[in-house]
Amino acid sequence: MGKNRHEALGLSDETVLEMYETMLLARRLDERLWKLNRAGKIPFVISGQGQEAAQIGAAFALDRSKDYVAPYYRDMGVVLAFGMTARELMLSAFAKAEDPNSGGRQMPSHFSSRKLRILTQSSPVTTQVAHAVGVALAARMKGEDIVAYASFGEGSSNQGDFHESANFAGVHKLPVIFMCENNQYAISVPLKKQLACERVSDRAAGYGMFGKTVDGNDPLAVYEVMKEAVDRARRGEGPSLIETVSYRLTPHSSDDDDMTYRTKEEVEEAKKKDGLYVFQSYLKDCGVLTEEKEKAINERVDFAVDDATDYAEQAPYAEPESALRYVYEE
Repeated sequence: MGKNRHEALGLSDETVLEMYETMLLARRLDERLWKLNRAGKIPFVISGQGQEAAQIGAAFALDRSKDYVAPYYRDMGVVLAFGMTARELMLSAFAKAEDPNSGGRQMPSHFSSRKLRILTQSSPVTTQVAHAVGVALAARMKGEDIVAYASFGEGSSNQGDFHESANFAGVHKLPVIFMCENNQYAISVPLKKQLACERVSDRAAGYGMFGKTVDGNDPLAVYEVMKEAVDRARRGEGPSLIETVSYRLTPHSSDDDDMTYRTKEEVEEAKKKDGLYVFQSYLKDCGVLTEEKEKAINERVDFAVDDATDYAEQAPYAEPESALRYVYEE
């Protein structure tokens, strides 16, 4: 990375430090979740490790005071940037009554918040893409200046939901951004067995929309391309398909043994390009992330993770009879 690229993009030193801190919080929370899972305290983890740079670059390009996001289950960086707290995410992992997503009913990482305009999702992948298109259509019909964002993995780009949604959005020139976080593996299936074209973004042409592939380990590169897509959407120029290319540093989930389909060497090699550390190096080279600031950020992040863990572990579970609620009219 060259020096001071963020200034050329109109981002202040304060903003890029906030981007870095949010990425770091997402990573540390994720790492804590794995420890809790291995200790038998929480049932399931699905990670965004290695994808935080793309998520934060995207989230900061949106207007976080009015735009809508339909994230997929790895998008912890996006929901943190949109205002979810470490406590809320931890309550979800522990399936406690106060879990804001579903009161402990849903699987972890099924993010949802009416207040923060985070659309709820379901376990079958790709359904959230159609929901984002629905929000974009509603915004168009109401004449509201709203952009909708949907994220999904490259495996999801092969599902019918994606193609139908992209076609509809392209025909109606809707203000929606499809962001494919290509992490190289759809569970155990490598990219070369998933699509015949070279890039996921090549599919944009078939739907008459703007498409671009960008380095998902570089939050500033993602921000730049996303900002362009957001501006196009606001001007009424229709949807975009952005593909961010990074690498999934963890197994697919806490129930997966990734060593059955990839090697330790491959994972170690990918860690050298980890977006969190690439961005940290850039900020240090620019003189933006001083030793003092780094120490303060680390202390805040570590406190937030410890506080969230303690709070969620001690919080009460939902009353068993509450399982009967929200099924029929009370």
